[in-house]
Amino acid sequence: MNSKSQSFKIYLGSAYLVIFLTGIYFLLSNFEISQLTSYDLIKENRGLILGYKENNIFFLSIIFFIITILLNVIMCPMFLPALVIGFIFGKWFGTLIFVFGNTIGGVLLYLLAKTFFSELIEKKLAHRISKFINFFKKNELWYFMCFRLIGGGGTPFPIQNVLPVVFNMSAKNYIIATFLGIIPSAFVVVSLGSGIEKIIDQNAELSFMSVFLSPEIYLPIIGFAVILIMAFIIKKFFFKQ
Repeated sequence: MNSKSQSFKIYLGSAYLVIFLTGIYFLLSNFEISQLTSYDLIKENRGLILGYKENNIFFLSIIFFIITILLNVIMCPMFLPALVIGFIFGKWFGTLIFVFGNTIGGVLLYLLAKTFFSELIEKKLAHRISKFINFFKKNELWYFMCFRLIGGGGTPFPIQNVLPVVFNMSAKNYIIATFLGIIPSAFVVVSLGSGIEKIIDQNAELSFMSVFLSPEIYLPIIGFAVILIMAFIIKKFFFKQ
């Protein structure tokens, strides 16, 4: 039975790896990074993008919601998608889509990792975070939510999603901590995307001065600075031995 279970894990893990590599190949073969991040390209197609959104808001929001989930599952960085969602949907609705998509995608990745890759993850990560394991075991919900609030102390978001495998966190606590913990940083990044759309709407060039003279941009940056200060305080007072 153990042998069959191990074989099943290997097959499923291989299937996941194939899906992951297929997704990466599709992105790299169909798009160039310069295209995806080109301000001129976004500016030229703004009217088309927002016009389509106005006529298909429900459909488009579902599409981006699903994309956010899938990008989490294949462990992609989420900064650029957050900007795009903010650009298209605005800071309030965009944050809603991004937070729910990240939470569901994160918990799916966590459950996959916990079920099929727990031994590998514990082997690779347990020794690196051994000093934090006792904190999480005391109150996994509170400490993981704080961990999310401080951006994982610089830990990449995909790694944050699988880290609780090490201390066998419950799915319920994972969902609550992730949902509440990522709201501030998600709102800041999505607001930046919304601010870029406002600059384009004013037919302005995206320059150093346009950024720091636009409240739609500098207010989220101030918010990000506040989150960093909060992260320092939380880490200092709640994650000390």
